[in-house]
Amino acid sequence: MYSARIFGRFALVAAMLLLAACSTTPAEPEATLAPQQSQEQAQAGPTSSPEASAAPEESADPTAPAEPEEGMPPTALEAAATVMKALKNSDMESLAAWVHPDKGVRFSPYAYVDPKKDLVFTRDKLEGVMKDNTKYEWREFAGSGELIELTFAEYFKQFVYDADFAGDAEIALNKGLGQGTTVNNINEVYPKETHDFVEYHIDGIDPSVEGMDWRSLRLVFEKMGEDRALVGIVHDQWTP
Repeated sequence: MYSARIFGRFALVAAMLLLAACSTTPAEPEATLAPQQSQEQAQAGPTSSPEASAAPEESADPTAPAEPEEGMPPTALEAAATVMKALKNSDMESLAAWVHPDKGVRFSPYAYVDPKKDLVFTRDKLEGVMKDNTKYEWREFAGSGELIELTFAEYFKQFVYDADFAGDAEIALNKGLGQGTTVNNINEVYPKETHDFVEYHIDGIDPSVEGMDWRSLRLVFEKMGEDRALVGIVHDQWTP
């Protein structure tokens, strides 16, 4: 009887200890979301702060050419490129902006510049000259000696932009590239000390004539301090 009571108490104590042990066991953390969250993060990529997630600003291309500094005077080659673009587009307003404000620009049909016969056009005259139907006298044709009587638009087509100088020409600064039978006196009329000229030269257009259709166009700029003004457009070509 006594042993049975002791055993009963022992069983009761054991049950209480087991119950206490179960009540103090820490609860399992809610782990069901963790695998799902980890998978979503792996798919979405690493989490970053708002600053890091913002698209980075594009960095400047170190190989890109620097823009010309605003306000700096153009070089002779830069000025010539702008003038040639105006000639290609028959843009007389843009061309007039480069012309010397007092002296105007002289047009010479051949390499020999004749200050007494070559025609000079002012800025104002140039702006509307393409629509001018006046027949001007532009010296004489090489070889025949006949008088060159053409409107400005006709002269422009035959003795200014008569080839793709903007696209196909070789370019040189203060150096003659084309040489025919006509005397080239450009440095006598436009001294080197006060002028620059840029020559656009095309060796030939039709291979069958073996270079006898070469063309040159010389753009002459007078130095005005650090600036430049267009004073001459000299055409040159093969002459008999």
